[in-house]
Amino acid sequence: MDSPHGAAVTAEDFGLKGPRGWAFRGVRLDAPSGALVAIEGPSGSGRTCLLLALTGRMRPSEGGAEVGGLRLPRQMAAVRRISALGPVPGVSELDPAFTVAEHLRERALLQRRYDGSLRALLRPRAERTATARNRIEAALDAAGLDPATLPKAERTSVRDLERLEALRLSVALALIGRPRLLAVDDTDLKLSDAERAEAWELLRSVADSGTTVLAVCSQAPEGAITVRTDDTATTDTADSTAADPADAAAAAEAPEATTEKTTAEKTMDEGTADAFAETGRA
Repeated sequence: MDSPHGAAVTAEDFGLKGPRGWAFRGVRLDAPSGALVAIEGPSGSGRTCLLLALTGRMRPSEGGAEVGGLRLPRQMAAVRRISALGPVPGVSELDPAFTVAEHLRERALLQRRYDGSLRALLRPRAERTATARNRIEAALDAAGLDPATLPKAERTSVRDLERLEALRLSVALALIGRPRLLAVDDTDLKLSDAERAEAWELLRSVADSGTTVLAVCSQAPEGAITVRTDDTATTDTADSTAADPADAAAAAEAPEATTEKTTAEKTMDEGTADAFAETGRA
């Protein structure tokens, strides 16, 4: 059952074929809203492509899925509007030259510009600033990131963040948009056992708050709904592992796995330049 906060996710015989074969195939999933879903499998087994397909960023080749009552692939744009990406290499990475404050401010500006109502855009500047600050603080709190504890507080560059700190920042940026579905890639990559436990605790807390979480990992935590890509993906050719982060862009260029954009998303690149200017970045 769906809820106003999270998005139930179901899939039946879900598959995506890229230029070098099937990225994943035969995926079945039935997760209620507010669930923690672990997409488990080795590198190259189609984990990232499945993550992007379930969030409306890649077009599946067969089967179907439903996210928050929205059908895939027919309503991909609508699914993108209710979902948000955390860290996904090659798709939604942090800029190492940006500071924490610049990333947060840029995301808040873009959120206001493209997702805000006309009435919200016409509010006094002080009110808009206060609203953005409240959103940022709520997102940071949900992600468990306190900028004051960083080496240079909010002026700390991304390149100086520890892996877990960068993960928390990426999650916070995604939560600024108050999505019903949060997607995170490489959740447990390059983390110690203790850090891995912290990462899963973070994502579980996000799920417990009502937001459905999809998380790619090499080993699913206890209690998560688990989908294994290496059990479902086929190997028609030796090069059919076109689903990892490095190959996601190539798969997206294939006719079977194209990425759609809404009118707002098509103008996002231009808006980003404006946001950069407001954050003081070139």
